[in-house]
Amino acid sequence: MTGPKTLDDLYAAFDGLHMEGGWHRKFPALWPVPEENFLPYIWRYGDVKPILEAAGELVSTEFAERRNLTMRNPVEGNRYATVRTMVAAYQMIKPGELAKAHRHTPNALRLILDGHGTYTTVNGTRVEMRPGDVLLTPNWAWHSHESVGSEDCYWLDFLDVPAVHLLEPMFFERHPDGLESDPVDADTSDIAFRWEDSVKGLEQSTDTADGMCQSQIELGNPALDTIRLYMQRLAPKTSTRRMQTTANSVFAVVEGSGQTQVGDETIPWARGDVIAVPGWRPYQHTASEDAVLLRVTDKPIYEKLGWLREEVS
Repeated sequence: MTGPKTLDDLYAAFDGLHMEGGWHRKFPALWPVPEENFLPYIWRYGDVKPILEAAGELVSTEFAERRNLTMRNPVEGNRYATVRTMVAAYQMIKPGELAKAHRHTPNALRLILDGHGTYTTVNGTRVEMRPGDVLLTPNWAWHSHESVGSEDCYWLDFLDVPAVHLLEPMFFERHPDGLESDPVDADTSDIAFRWEDSVKGLEQSTDTADGMCQSQIELGNPALDTIRLYMQRLAPKTSTRRMQTTANSVFAVVEGSGQTQVGDETIPWARGDVIAVPGWRPYQHTASEDAVLLRVTDKPIYEKLGWLREEVS
């Protein structure tokens, strides 16, 4: 035998080939239940809005065309994601400002918080961005934003950028003309879920089949290839059942206040706040008053791959 004579020699031989012996891995490749990596966390609109207001004075659109603050999960080693597959951000645009058109591989959506007179154009369709509205930007769709009103406009962005980072099919392109030509104004569109329609849907909806909340509607089916959206209504002094799912979720508080129990941690929330609930962390919402939450979840990814597992108790 001309190969390695000792275990140390053996390990050195395959380590030099960038290989590892399956019988002595430094880190396991399989484990019995999902590991807890990303952390439950909350970003509070009340903390962020003054910072965005200051950014509006200090950061011009020439310096940063899209003035946003991404929500980076505080788990060690994370540089960008809010949960494993998604990122959320607060964004603000001032009167008279324009964010030019671009397109990219990631899917995106917006929940409008405050302000009127701002419009988004997506693949030639121009719609107003009004508080409570949810607006979609599907994969590889041209999109731009402009403010023609007199108010600062604030919204939340949600994108599947971290999923694209993991799988690596990222493409990005700026519009060659800066903006799409001759956009068509539309009050109703497949890319726009209006707040008044969501309110009406929640009023007509009954208790969800799993008892998770007083009423729930899905926006789209799914809204985007990788993201499902649910508007959930909770009555005052009521709690949802406890949910545990392999899918990741990011919750945005559209109205009201309350708290969310994630594992052993209690997280109080109010309008405009954003709560990260990583996969397989048991969670339960309790409303202090009438509350509406937008749940943004990567559930379609898990459904398509056969990895979705959910438990309600």
